[in-house]
Amino acid sequence: MILVGIGSNLAARGYASPQATAVAALAALAAPDLALIACSPWYESEPVPRSGQPWFVNAIVVVAAALAPEALLERLQSLELRFGRERGARNAARTLDLDLIDYDCRIVETATLTLPHPRLHERRFVLAPLCDLAPGWRHPLLGVTAAELLAGLPAGQPVRNPAADRDRDGGDCG
Repeated sequence: MILVGIGSNLAARGYASPQATAVAALAALAAPDLALIACSPWYESEPVPRSGQPWFVNAIVVVAAALAPEALLERLQSLELRFGRERGARNAARTLDLDLIDYDCRIVETATLTLPHPRLHERRFVLAPLCDLAPGWRHPLLGVTAAELLAGLPAGQPVRNPAADRDRDGGDCG
């Protein structure tokens, strides 16, 4: 299973909202060598670490790729740039954030890529949508499930699922 995290807290040029930016990025991600298989509902999350910037919209997607992990990461970063991502200060507001969370449970440590994502087990905005898709997914290094990781998080890092709040089924990332 290949997992990609998507987030945005600034609308890219030409888009009405961060969620519209993220939805358009997901559509742009699809290619002959990359298919979107499933998408969690959208969540809203407070920035981590806490700051005065706008809240993020976040989702997790499952993709199928005929790309090596490094090539997939390059594709994700290229798409971020296309949607106006500017890399500056760490944890700054951004139009698009695409993170390679896991690639078939591979353990990779290079200068440009760490798999699984090194902070996924600490982030409610990753684990909550991941649990909507695959609560039984096991962290390749820690050996515990996504549901166990989520349950073990300390208080804080507020997230909201507006679709659930409206009693509407999410899952289509639209």
